[in-house]
Amino acid sequence: MILTVTLNAALDITYDVPALVPHGVHRATGVRERPGGKGVNVARVLAALGHDCTVTGFAGGPTGAVLRELLAPLPVREALVPVAGATRRTLAVVDAASGDTTQFNEPGPAVAPDEWAAFLTAYDGLLAGAGAVALCGSLPPGVHVGAYADLVRRARAAGVPVLLDTSGEPLRRGVAARPDVIKPNAEELAGLTGSREPLRAVRDARRRGAHAVVGSLGPDGLLAATADGVWRAAPPSPVRGNPTGAGDSAVAGLLSALAEGLDWPARLTRATALASATVLAPAAGEFDAGAYEEFLGGVTVTEVGAGAG
Repeated sequence: MILTVTLNAALDITYDVPALVPHGVHRATGVRERPGGKGVNVARVLAALGHDCTVTGFAGGPTGAVLRELLAPLPVREALVPVAGATRRTLAVVDAASGDTTQFNEPGPAVAPDEWAAFLTAYDGLLAGAGAVALCGSLPPGVHVGAYADLVRRARAAGVPVLLDTSGEPLRRGVAARPDVIKPNAEELAGLTGSREPLRAVRDARRRGAHAVVGSLGPDGLLAATADGVWRAAPPSPVRGNPTGAGDSAVAGLLSALAEGLDWPARLTRATALASATVLAPAAGEFDAGAYEEFLGGVTVTEVGAGAG
C-alpha cells in the first residue's frame, strides 16, 4: 500500500472560460469539481496505474463532507482525520484562448493541537501497512512549520521510504530530516538553495539532507540528483494544455516505479511521461492514458553527472 498525506486537502473547482479578461464578467463553458490537494491527486494517479493507495490528512465542515463523498467511489481508501474547521476550496480558471490556467487557493482550516495529535496517531498506524509514503502540499493554519520534518522522521523510523513535495520553510526543515526523495519545482529549488541554475540547485539540495532530489523543469522535464547518478529526463516535445497537477503525476510516477523496484532512469521516464500526459487531461489527478503510453517511448533520459554516495 502507498500512503499519501494531504494535510491541506481541498475541493478543487475548475472553470473553463473562452478567455480570461481582467475586470470582466465571465460565463463559464464548463465547471468541474474534484477531490483535491496534492496528495489526493497523487493517489488518483497511483490508483489509475494499478497501485493500492490510502489517502490521509484532514477534512472538515460542509466542504470536507463533499470531499469525502467525491472520494468514496474512487479506487482509493479514505482515512481523513476530522477537524472542526472547513476544508478549503481551490479555484482554477482555464483560459481556452491562451491555454493558461489561473489558480486561487484558500488557506485551509485551523487545526487544533488535539486534532494534530489525533492525526499523528492515525499516521503512525497507517505507516505499519505502507510500502511508501508521499507527504504533499501546504500546511493548514495551526500546524507547526516543522510538521513535515516530524512526519519524515516517523516514516524513516518505521522503515518506510518517504517522498516530500512541499515548499518554503516546511521544505527547508523537512529536507534536514533526510527524506528519501524531494520533488521541488524550479522556484522551490531556488528558495531552498538560493540558486537558479538547475544542476547546481539539485546538487545543493541533496547536500542539505535529501537522499535524492528530483527537480521539475516544467515543460522541459525533470532533473534528478541521486546517489546513483545525475540524470536529465526530457519529454519528446513540449505539451500545451492545463499544467495543474502535472507535478503530482510526476510524484505518482516516481513512487509507483520505486514500489516496483525500477532504477532511476525508468522512474524518471515514467514520471516525465505522466506529467506530460496530465497536461492534456481536463483536471488534476487525471492523465491521458493514450498519450502516456506514447510519451513513454519518447522520453529521453541522459546522464549528466556521477552520483555521490
